[in-house]
Amino acid sequence: MSRPQCAHAAVRIGSVQQPFPKILMNHQGVSEIFFEETYSVPPEQTARALFSRLPHGSDYAERLIECLATGYLVAVVESICIREMQRHVDAATEVVVGRTILLEHKGPIPPGSSLKLRGWVEHLGERSATFCVQASDDHEVVCESAVTLVAAQRTVIESRIAAKVEALVQTTDRQPKPAATAEAFPEAEATE
Repeated sequence: MSRPQCAHAAVRIGSVQQPFPKILMNHQGVSEIFFEETYSVPPEQTARALFSRLPHGSDYAERLIECLATGYLVAVVESICIREMQRHVDAATEVVVGRTILLEHKGPIPPGSSLKLRGWVEHLGERSATFCVQASDDHEVVCESAVTLVAAQRTVIESRIAAKVEALVQTTDRQPKPAATAEAFPEAEATE
């Protein structure tokens, strides 16, 4: 079966900022990735449902269309690509993370639709892979995308996350605390 040309295949991939001592990603396996699968769109993934849960979207959510939200479409496409690449890395030392997603949401996708997703690796870097993914419903191509994933060193990513979490904790600790009151500490009232 021939693969259609990916509209986003000309995207140049930037370099990874962190030096990685050892490449464990199975380049041969990743280069051979090709998938075809279906996804049934659930009603809770519409633009209206998503935006009604967001503080800045609830005012206008009811005026939106009842079709798959672009954010959910991104998540579906990325999750399939990550699953496929994850099969070709050492999960103990590497983690697959997203770097770049270019997605053209080309048509409405109502709940209950069955999407057919086809994807393949279009470009392979030292620690990265760029997937080309097309999604169609029964009527038309509704999505074309390019997803670049990186096989990052797990300890580096976990260290960066830990540093950010620590900074959040320190910022929270430095914020002024409200004065203690009997309402805040009802057990103090009983001992006085």
